[in-house]
Amino acid sequence: MTHSSNDVLPKLSLQRPFARLAALHPELTAFRRDLHAHPELGFEEHYTAERVTQALRLCGVDEIHTGIGKTGVVAVIYGSRQSSGKMIGLRADMDALPMQEHNHFAWKSASPGLMHGCGHDGHTTMLVGAARYLTETRAFDGTAVLIFQPGEEGYAGAQAMIDDGLFERFPVQSVYAMHNWPALPAGTIGLNSGPMMAAADRISIDITGQGGHGAHPYQTIDPVLVAGHLITAIQSIVSRNVKPVDSAVISLCAMQAGDLHAMSVIADSAKLVGTVRSFKPEVQALVERRLNELCGAVAQGFGATAQVSYQRLYPATINTAAQARFAGDVAASLVGEAHVVRDLEPSMGAEDFSFMLRVKPGAYLLRLGQGMTHGESGCHLHNPGYDFNDDVLPLGAALHASLIEQGMPLLP
Repeated sequence: MTHSSNDVLPKLSLQRPFARLAALHPELTAFRRDLHAHPELGFEEHYTAERVTQALRLCGVDEIHTGIGKTGVVAVIYGSRQSSGKMIGLRADMDALPMQEHNHFAWKSASPGLMHGCGHDGHTTMLVGAARYLTETRAFDGTAVLIFQPGEEGYAGAQAMIDDGLFERFPVQSVYAMHNWPALPAGTIGLNSGPMMAAADRISIDITGQGGHGAHPYQTIDPVLVAGHLITAIQSIVSRNVKPVDSAVISLCAMQAGDLHAMSVIADSAKLVGTVRSFKPEVQALVERRLNELCGAVAQGFGATAQVSYQRLYPATINTAAQARFAGDVAASLVGEAHVVRDLEPSMGAEDFSFMLRVKPGAYLLRLGQGMTHGESGCHLHNPGYDFNDDVLPLGAALHASLIEQGMPLLP
């Protein structure tokens, strides 16, 4: 490690959850590194779910429910009192990415082509640490529901758990989650009271023309030419149709047409694939409508056709104001107000915790600062040299536990 947790977070030792969880730092680190060495893709987290289940049994949680949303795990912990009738949910994601890891430490991925490149191993470990603390202390009045979610990376695992009856079986009044952020110093926590991350939509545009010989283009309807005009025209949607005070991104990220070995053959068809990001449903609808109108009209002008497929994948992640304010206060009680960013700039990335926030009030603490990682360099998420910084495990676990203790306090 680059630092000890005491060096990074010296002021936290006075906080009860952190003080206890700091003593568990070696155990949490070993658990996290085991998960890192055994990454699994969405809905394939069998080893991870079993390790989580074993750890929860050792913690002494009151109930363990497995197989929710295929490989999801839910733990229930009762406080020393139940008079409040309150129930709060905490969520951590468990899945890895289809990436080849480039690190060389002892706990690097043992599965070729798979890697914990986003820190979900750390998120899972922090929630296990919170379970350990909460079962030992039970210093709250109500019920804590710990949600270990599969398939965040493109599989909509949150929706799968909801569809499997998550909130009918565990009717929480609010739900919280967090994500590490390597670019922020360890001990800094960021969120805001509204949009945190954008909706993520997938677009594909199938262009149909008429192929032929490259030496006689006048006898063809060139779909590559049409694609070029579409690429340029589509960029006008954000600049000329979306209000400047709103936010949207349209990125065409891939194009396929013809055969690279056939230099003189004009293809019959071309395909464009990309993504749309937005925060407001009305902006999302506007972009979808204009894509259909523009692509059809431009293609028709060349005698071709263009069919747009628009898939709404993840909704925008939007915090509810009261829960975001409460989460910020909890964070400040741990790290001090100076280390809490309450007006964090939203990200155009996407997060499937958004599905939970569509049906329950809550907050996504997008940035749990973790400073430099253990990787080859201080790199960002989804990088083959990334690793979670174990120094912040006690803080993340303490933040989870404090959301429960302060959200359902034991009153005299």
